[in-house]
Amino acid sequence: MTPADTLADLLAWPFFDAAHRSFAGALGEWADGTLSALPHEDLDAACRARVRALGEAGFLKAVVADQHGGLYPRLDVRTLCLAREILAWRDGLADFAFAMQGLGSGAITLYGSDETKSRYLPGVRDGRTIPAFALSEPEAGSDVAALATTARPDGAGHVRLDGRKTWISNGGIADVYVVFARTGEGPGAKGLSAFVVDADTPGLAVSQRIEVIKPHPLASLDFSGVRVPVANRLGRPGEGFKVAMATLDIFRATVGAAAVGFARRALFETVERTANRQLFGAPLADLQLTQAAIADSATEVDAGALLVYRAAWQKDQGAPRVTREAAMAKMFASEAAQRVIDRAVQLHGGLGVTKGVKVEELYREIRALRIYEGATEVQKLVIARETMKRRADESALAAE
Repeated sequence: MTPADTLADLLAWPFFDAAHRSFAGALGEWADGTLSALPHEDLDAACRARVRALGEAGFLKAVVADQHGGLYPRLDVRTLCLAREILAWRDGLADFAFAMQGLGSGAITLYGSDETKSRYLPGVRDGRTIPAFALSEPEAGSDVAALATTARPDGAGHVRLDGRKTWISNGGIADVYVVFARTGEGPGAKGLSAFVVDADTPGLAVSQRIEVIKPHPLASLDFSGVRVPVANRLGRPGEGFKVAMATLDIFRATVGAAAVGFARRALFETVERTANRQLFGAPLADLQLTQAAIADSATEVDAGALLVYRAAWQKDQGAPRVTREAAMAKMFASEAAQRVIDRAVQLHGGLGVTKGVKVEELYREIRALRIYEGATEVQKLVIARETMKRRADESALAAE
């Protein structure tokens, strides 16, 4: 089955309309004709080139609202998920570049003032401005309430940021950062605020570039007396946790979509390899254990996709929050993709761990998705708490 056939099967599901099918078809065709010719050796140049190419082709219109030249009145999560799945199938760095244009600017789209949106979002849409989402810290990753970076008043119209961020995607190449800091309106998560900070603001420094098993632009940032206008705050004072969670509520399902894209590519490579590889006088695919592995992988790919597009569809239908559904999609799809890719490596034999072979690349690509934007263990806590919360809510209604 060709990639086009696979995409056609996916788009036949009832989650999608004609606009989704048109976008997906155009993106797949563009990606097949464009991505291989873009730079690959220099990481920063390769990422910038992908952002620029996606913007020039018009596909970054999916990450902004139509008020600023986007495709829809508000972010359409199904379109975001389709884009990530399609790009991940072909080129992990292209998926990263697209995803970060969305996640990095998502808080601005949701909570920025009209002036802030007008200043930054057109550049994001065109691929001229690279944004980043600066939430994690050395001692505060999954536990957002433990953030230590501070934002203190500095004159009538400014705040002063001091602290450190780490594991920041697009760190070092971003033009603008959405930074979450403690402003003290309340304890823990109730005392955080979000600010838009230009990368060239005095006192902001890239202190370390972080190398990971599948290279992406990633860095630690130091903030030392970084003076930011209060007008750059997103939302009201103390709403930083709300801003972060609302942004992740949209983009968490898209992580699952990228995982599905990686897994679907691994399944494709598995089918091709086992159909053509001769073993004991017959194709490897004729062995029952191989068929069992293929069956497991095909089922897990579809199950992950169904969870992803259910969460995306519910959000697009107007659900105020899809916390439980997005957590399920992200958790299952990323864990399933790890299994699918591991089977692909195993069925490739020695070739599967050979540098330059696609399944070896996928093996390194998938691992981070089980950690970033909430590790699997955190997603399990979220799912359990949301499930128990529903029971408590139902019990309270019954008691009235």
